[in-house]
Amino acid sequence: MSSYFSLFIFLYVVNISEKSFGEMFTSMMSVKQAVFAERQLVDYLRIYLEHEIQRLDDIKRFFSRVTSLHSGIYNEPSATIANPIVAFKLVKRLKSEWMNVVNSNEAEENINALREGYRRMEGSLPKLEDLQGAAQGLMRLQDVYHLRVEGLVRGHFQRITDGNAMDIYKPPVSDTLSGDDCFLVGKVAYDLEDYYHSVHWFEEAVRLFRGREWSPENEGTLEDALDHLAFSHFKELLLHDPMNSRVHFNVEKYEKLLEESPPVTNQSLDLKRPDSTYLRTRNVYEKLCQTKGSQPKHFENPRLFCDYFTNGNPGLLLQPIKRELISLQPYVVLFHSFVTRAEAKRIKEYAVPGLRRSVVASGVNQATAEYRISKSAWLKESAHGVVGKVDRRISMVTGLNVQPPYAEYLQVVNYGIGGHYEPHFDHATSDSSPLYRLKTGNRVATFMIYLSSVEAGGFTAFIYANFSVPVVENGALFWWNLHRNGQGNVDTLHAGCPVIVGDKWVANKWVHEFGQEFQRRCSLNPEE
Repeated sequence: MSSYFSLFIFLYVVNISEKSFGEMFTSMMSVKQAVFAERQLVDYLRIYLEHEIQRLDDIKRFFSRVTSLHSGIYNEPSATIANPIVAFKLVKRLKSEWMNVVNSNEAEENINALREGYRRMEGSLPKLEDLQGAAQGLMRLQDVYHLRVEGLVRGHFQRITDGNAMDIYKPPVSDTLSGDDCFLVGKVAYDLEDYYHSVHWFEEAVRLFRGREWSPENEGTLEDALDHLAFSHFKELLLHDPMNSRVHFNVEKYEKLLEESPPVTNQSLDLKRPDSTYLRTRNVYEKLCQTKGSQPKHFENPRLFCDYFTNGNPGLLLQPIKRELISLQPYVVLFHSFVTRAEAKRIKEYAVPGLRRSVVASGVNQATAEYRISKSAWLKESAHGVVGKVDRRISMVTGLNVQPPYAEYLQVVNYGIGGHYEPHFDHATSDSSPLYRLKTGNRVATFMIYLSSVEAGGFTAFIYANFSVPVVENGALFWWNLHRNGQGNVDTLHAGCPVIVGDKWVANKWVHEFGQEFQRRCSLNPEE
């Protein structure tokens, strides 16, 4: 049985791709692949249990047979035991059968086969950086949307409004966090010396660990959570007031105090979020992610409108595009139903094999950054017919030449756990290196297609213009990054808000100045 099991496992796992999904937390597509990977592990574990149950059933039968002999035939007079057949069977059991049961390799072969299956799947399983990234994603949602940790633990997405806990999203399928889950999130913050977040999460870990038995799959314990919570409070107090007498308290004494009574907090001490070294517009950015901002609505500004748009192009006469003018400054348009559901599905399928961690400009090079959590892939028209079809449609509604080198290839982006892109410009700025500007050309316009919907979050926020646009499935946003005189429009500072729940996919087409001279004529007027 065991040799058959080992052969089955080997044949089963050789068909599983061993390539690493790489930074799983940066893309919900990778999270879906992780679900598939765990499904394979569940199958391995099921097979292991079936064979172990069968092995234990065999041992139980042997145990039952021997027990019945000692409660039956061996209780008879010694003449029965003197029976040579009985004696032979006794000697055989003691010499052969007991040895086979005790020294059986079947259990070891079963567990080794399970371990081998796990080893072959390791390339498809999350790594430490994925666990850390997923934890940071939860903390990012906590910050940007002012979510209560107590609510997240119960599977509720809530924030305090006028003293009351209000749901900002109710998931159709809810899940909760355990004490060990909270401990691991707190530990990630703790290792980053981010005691603002670690205190919140360790407090919940302590509450959930109390009165519950430890489970072998857990990494943390009540003692671990108390230890880390005590030190987090200590370090937060030290940051707040280095001269405070509490700084000189012994950490172990503080732990003991926490064990004897609920955590004592100083009413005059408020936990402070870590400062952002990159994000200088955090408050406005987070407010816009929570609401749509204060931009006038269509009924408040008659210059804003919705219509069926042809752009004077014969290709749109029979099937005009539904256009909604969102903003005049900057000029932002939302085209509804710009792609079909089938087109969006094919674009996503084409992009999956090429998805890699999204990067940002870093001097003359490109690098990953915590302020952009997603994966992206570039699609060429020559390789995928649907891309060319979408490119031609973009040209019809914008009047721009979107073929390389006058525009960049279509970039498909899938956002990860709490996936976001903090405020940035799409065009080169004075901070951009000359080589970067020479290499890319300045981006005169951005065309962003929403390939999916999301349940909550994921707005596109325009920071200085003070408005945000929710994800509209199969719709597309279009805006000009540059004024007609070629100067960058600062009002186009925008961000991709963190996704609370959902799988956000977008496709970006960036159009360069070069090649658009007759499509969008420039102006020498510095005011234009």
